[in-house]
Amino acid sequence: MSEELTQRLERCYTGVVHDVMRGMGLSDFTLPPELRPLLPGQKLAGPAFTVEGRTGTFDAHETLLGWTGLLSAAKPGHVWVCQPNTEEIALMGELSAETLKNKGVRGCVIDGLSRDTEFMIEMGFQAYFKAYTPRDIVGAWLPKAVDEPIKIGAVWIRPGDYILADRDGVVRIPVEILEEVLDKAEAGISTENKVRTAILSGTDPQQAYLQYGKF
Repeated sequence: MSEELTQRLERCYTGVVHDVMRGMGLSDFTLPPELRPLLPGQKLAGPAFTVEGRTGTFDAHETLLGWTGLLSAAKPGHVWVCQPNTEEIALMGELSAETLKNKGVRGCVIDGLSRDTEFMIEMGFQAYFKAYTPRDIVGAWLPKAVDEPIKIGAVWIRPGDYILADRDGVVRIPVEILEEVLDKAEAGISTENKVRTAILSGTDPQQAYLQYGKF
């Protein structure tokens, strides 16, 4: 069932999902615009596997044990969503991305930095993040919480909430309203197609809006 919902969500786009959720009276579901896609033409959708971390001075072996434990815990069919609480360390790189992809993780959203991005592009692993750095986690970062609610910008993301990301940005859909949002988004896309057809056939834009109630 979750795979079917993921596929339906992936056929939508963030703009229409945003409009639906705004129309439902919801707020604080759009992640910060600084999060940009590594692969701009590739959507990312699925339930969230959440990670939060902390910085400090740690034993290198301890940090690598903690990190590889996180990779082991990642769930197939999910989106890795990370609040690292730092913008100095890369929280995704080549071997980690390869591991996650091989496990069936669909991609990642990181409120921070990434590295080894040429390799990630080659393997087609979608990642949303803020910027680049060659610095890794060794000796400097440990996981704080796994599969617990995290906050990115103004948005709380719980394990299992759904993520949709495309070139325009990233939105979070609470799992309990996902099917309602999908139904309304799919209806909205159908209406937009009718408006587009009307505009292309020469209909006045205001007349098209008044006829279909959408623009």
